[in-house]
Amino acid sequence: MTSTKARTTALITPVEQATQDEAKVLAAEGHTAKAVRRLRKSSGLGLDAAPVALDLLAQGRTLPTTYDQALDALRRLDAPLVAEMTALLGSGDRDSAIKLLRERTDIDLAGGYHVVMELSGQLDTQ
Repeated sequence: MTSTKARTTALITPVEQATQDEAKVLAAEGHTAKAVRRLRKSSGLGLDAAPVALDLLAQGRTLPTTYDQALDALRRLDAPLVAEMTALLGSGDRDSAIKLLRERTDIDLAGGYHVVMELSGQLDTQ
């Protein structure tokens, strides 16, 4: 059974479109392990999230390609988490916002940083 954390992580980790297309082709040709490795190599997807991402691609879903798209996906998936992160950013606690995101998902440190910085940037322009 797919964990919610792994699914959320797969849906909020940007993966270049070319990599998504390549992974779909590899999986269709029966090279599932190679497709998962390709996804992992080109993104911050971990051991749990990469196979989930591949399953999502096989189902016709598209993964985000930018951190802006990743943040939009996170807002749809877990609005309360984004609200908590926004409150932490409002109090100047960026590191706690990153930590919270990483605790609730399996996103890697770099990915967590970029998602939080994207949120911070959007808050600054409002």
